[in-house]
Amino acid sequence: MPKDPIERLLRAVYSAALYLLLPVTAYHLVWRGFRQHAYFQRWDERYALYGERPPLPGCVWVHAVSVGEVNAAAPLVNALRQQRPDLRLLVTTITPTGSERVRTLWGEAVEHVYLPYDLPGATDRFLAQFRPQAALIMETELWPSLLFACRDRGIPVFVLNARLSARSLRGYRLLAPLVARALRGVRRIAAQSPDDARRFVRLGARPEQVTEVGNLKFDQRVPEGVERFAAEFRARCGHRPTWIAASTHEGEEAAVVAIHRRLRERWPELLLLWAPRHPERFRAAIEHAQHAGWRVATRRLTHWADARDAVFVVDTLGELVQFYAAADVAFVGGSLADIGGHNLLEPAAVGTAVVTGPHLHNFADIARRMEEAGALWIGADAEAVAGAVAALLEDPARRAAMAAAGQTLVEQGRGALARTLALVLPALPPPPAEA
Repeated sequence: MPKDPIERLLRAVYSAALYLLLPVTAYHLVWRGFRQHAYFQRWDERYALYGERPPLPGCVWVHAVSVGEVNAAAPLVNALRQQRPDLRLLVTTITPTGSERVRTLWGEAVEHVYLPYDLPGATDRFLAQFRPQAALIMETELWPSLLFACRDRGIPVFVLNARLSARSLRGYRLLAPLVARALRGVRRIAAQSPDDARRFVRLGARPEQVTEVGNLKFDQRVPEGVERFAAEFRARCGHRPTWIAASTHEGEEAAVVAIHRRLRERWPELLLLWAPRHPERFRAAIEHAQHAGWRVATRRLTHWADARDAVFVVDTLGELVQFYAAADVAFVGGSLADIGGHNLLEPAAVGTAVVTGPHLHNFADIARRMEEAGALWIGADAEAVAGAVAALLEDPARRAAMAAAGQTLVEQGRGALARTLALVLPALPPPPAEA
């Protein structure tokens, strides 16, 4: 038990509150399950009940909450597998889409379970089952019970690709005394930007714990075959103007329909590639487009678009980058609704001009850098986004300039992976001695 009486009290109050809310976690899983069936599965992992599952002692544990964080962690996991093939890796997520992405990227080459809820009993069972020798936590997953449990067991914890928006910092106000104490047990916080680093210090981390290393998303590599896929897609759909609305949320769907309707008045042959952020919105996107009177194809049903389709819904996971490459202009969602934006570097990396809405607090540093480089057009609202997409469809030279600026920025931004490995590798168990 901690010697600090204030910490003991804070931890006791936090744990009691979570145990009282335990029925809500089951309700949440049921509610999400009606929207995405995978939430009905693997409840035992949510509470760290592993039954006869054999333990995995001595692993290195990487936690990435969902698809975006798994993609950001991919360069790090791949580098660890290459440089330290002796390590057993455990990758945890919270969402089913994150889980699916882990299996798509690494199959059975890594161990995978859901991270349990932040209950002391569950965290104890989780750590007893896997006994990690190091914990590599991606971005902003600051769970106090888990951080304290790792500290108490002497497990070095790194918060990597760490980001903390001004909004998230304000959101931690109620738990700030507890989170600050939990953060001080972390070995190192590798922040994405100077602003992120300063906010982690304001949250309670000691300055010497925090290092700015850059954003691992710059180190994500474009998958092989993307250009070949884009060329084939364009040929099949009739070599016509195409834009993509990617990572959209429920509150943005009507805007996407309105923008596409407006654009098709100018370009009647225009094709919309529509990739909702969450699988439970695939059907809604299809229905929105059909109700607008358009012919709709989907990746699962028809695999390709043809020259008669007005909308092609990307109702699969893990293929977004290649569809970015097939578009002339990319709108990245989560930015018209007050979500905070999504990864702007993926379309930039494949040479597609990027448009976004104004709500970008989760990607503020990347958005600023891209806008300054001339690689991003930020619309103040849906009408402005429509105008930006129209202007870029009408001006191939401007599109090409934005695309070139984006690719240059991505290339110049690489390096966070090497700096992150330099922090992490010395803390990992040494490789076995050669016979």
